[in-house]
Amino acid sequence: MKKLLDALNAAAEWLDAGDDSDEPAFDPVHLGSVLIAALVVVGALYWLLWTTFVYEGGILSKMAALANTNRGPEAFDGWIGNASGLVLTVFFAAALQSVFKQAARKAAKR
Repeated sequence: MKKLLDALNAAAEWLDAGDDSDEPAFDPVHLGSVLIAALVVVGALYWLLWTTFVYEGGILSKMAALANTNRGPEAFDGWIGNASGLVLTVFFAAALQSVFKQAARKAAKR
């Protein structure tokens, strides 16, 4: 029992050790905002990709219908949503790439 208590005390001392000045300080509000921002970005990307490739058959079925001569007008239902999803996905990807490049340049300067 004494060994168990000693082990628990050693673990508690290790967890309660003083802060090292070399370690980064993490703000819980910053971590929470990063988590929420990441969820928003993933949700937006999911919505854009779903709109592009799934909504009303997706943009790929519209392209296949263009190649097919035996098509009806219903083959192009939802093409506005698919096209706008594709355009917004391209802009979204370009914006994310810009943000990542800025962060890389900033990190390289340090």
